[in-house]
Amino acid sequence: MEDPLAMSIFLALLFVGVSLAYSSVGLGGGSAYTALMAIFGVSHVMIPTTSLTLNLLVTFIGSVNFLREGHARLRLILPFLLTSVPMSYVGGSLTLPQEVFYWVLMISLALVAVRIYGWDHVSLKLELGKMQRIVLSMVIGAILGLVAGIVGIGGGVYLVPLIIVFDLGSPKEAAATGAIFIWVNSCAGLVARLQHHPLDPVAFAPLIVAVALGGSLGSYMGSSKLKPRTMERILGMIIVVAIVFLAQRVLF
Repeated sequence: MEDPLAMSIFLALLFVGVSLAYSSVGLGGGSAYTALMAIFGVSHVMIPTTSLTLNLLVTFIGSVNFLREGHARLRLILPFLLTSVPMSYVGGSLTLPQEVFYWVLMISLALVAVRIYGWDHVSLKLELGKMQRIVLSMVIGAILGLVAGIVGIGGGVYLVPLIIVFDLGSPKEAAATGAIFIWVNSCAGLVARLQHHPLDPVAFAPLIVAVALGGSLGSYMGSSKLKPRTMERILGMIIVVAIVFLAQRVLF
């Protein structure tokens, strides 16, 4: 599709389902947005800006809902944000060469795929002291913040299970932290991105409407007829396809 508006409308139809599914389990959908845009040949310069913006819209409602329900715990969230916000801004300020960007994106998506399809076999639980938890949270925050700024993947798909594995919080607290983490870091990365790569409002409008509709419905429902794990696996197929396409671009 050479027409940007036609491409945007087509992606919007796909993004409705993605945002509905992801928002129902407290995530923004950045990994799926990024994967789909990579598959359909969207400019590597615009992928992070677009994905961060859509993440911002979808997770805003989820963050508000989690705060209202009292699941957000400041002591858990703050260490992640202290390092992730500045690193997300740094990542958003970077304009990588196309080949380097595709390599970073491919590796990031591969890790998401491993997380989705291999996490059932992970049963690690670590007993950490208070200071160890803070340091670990800050290290994780810095890494995920940088990735968020560079490729537009909010990091919640990694962060939520890591909080549970390292016994940093309950599943609901992890989901709340993930939603707020994605929202704040999407803001930081997007501020940096928009200074250099502004969005085309006409071509972008269908995507805004799509994720606003899907995100609102998914957040309101809280779940789907499909189990969250099943939804993740289905959306993971998109990511695997994107990895194959990216591998063809960078290796052949």
